[in-house]
Amino acid sequence: MPNGTMSPAGIAHAEELADVPLISPSSTTGLLEVFRRRYLLRLLVRREIQARYQGSVLGMVWSYVNPLSQFLIYYFVVGVIMNLHEDVENFAIHIFCGLIIVHFFNETATAGTRSIVRNKGLVQKMALPREMFPVASMLVSAFHIGPQLVILGVACTIIGWDPTATGFAAAVLAIVLTMVMGTAVALLLSAANVFMRDISNAVNILTNVVRFGVPMIYPFTLVEERFGAAAQYYLWNPLADAVLLMQEAFWVPSTDNPAVTKQEHLPPDLWSMGFITLGAALVLLVIGQLVFSKLENKIPERL
Repeated sequence: MPNGTMSPAGIAHAEELADVPLISPSSTTGLLEVFRRRYLLRLLVRREIQARYQGSVLGMVWSYVNPLSQFLIYYFVVGVIMNLHEDVENFAIHIFCGLIIVHFFNETATAGTRSIVRNKGLVQKMALPREMFPVASMLVSAFHIGPQLVILGVACTIIGWDPTATGFAAAVLAIVLTMVMGTAVALLLSAANVFMRDISNAVNILTNVVRFGVPMIYPFTLVEERFGAAAQYYLWNPLADAVLLMQEAFWVPSTDNPAVTKQEHLPPDLWSMGFITLGAALVLLVIGQLVFSKLENKIPERL
């Protein structure tokens, strides 16, 4: 066949391709598309974890050392120096339940905010849902919950922990609530950080507020004593509900009289508030996705 001519089969194939409708790149973005590309998401998560411990002698052992050191610092300063643990039975367990939730959210928010800028080479060169980067940051943070739960479980078992199905469900709800809230914040702030790099510095202030805005270093009863009926507004904070749910799962069953501890130290409407704030976190996640999608096309040129 002379050069520059096509076979009948080639002409037919070209005609078929010409009839294929063009698909907008925006139709292959979004959170659903992120989880459709699970293989690529796993690669990003693995890459983040390996990069974090690259060149480290202890490696993954640091995922146990870091939360344990934070726990010891908080316990010594708040429990021993400030002597705030006298009215809280098993104060060490109480504070560590909150530390898990706070660390999960703060790490997700901090790493997620910088995820787009930090991976600008991949963002500019690869055609992939850019939501994948803040989601991968959240999953890396979730990965480190495992060692923390191991430390907490061992400590509770030594004290005399009596786990229940309700407690297990409370822990799951607490983690899911934090996961959704963290992803929503990471989506919003990661896109905003591309256009205004001061956002990453503002997140540091947010993480400091989170540490003291949940009943971690103080019991919820102290909030009720100080603010009375207004304490109900405190429960509008999804992270405060997540901490209390985690305490119901681990701290309450580790006390001498779990029924009395739950009645005295946990709000009666904790579960309903947990599901209400989960709904609010899902709404925020949808808003975060919409804002991210609106800014997404401008991200490569601003990087």
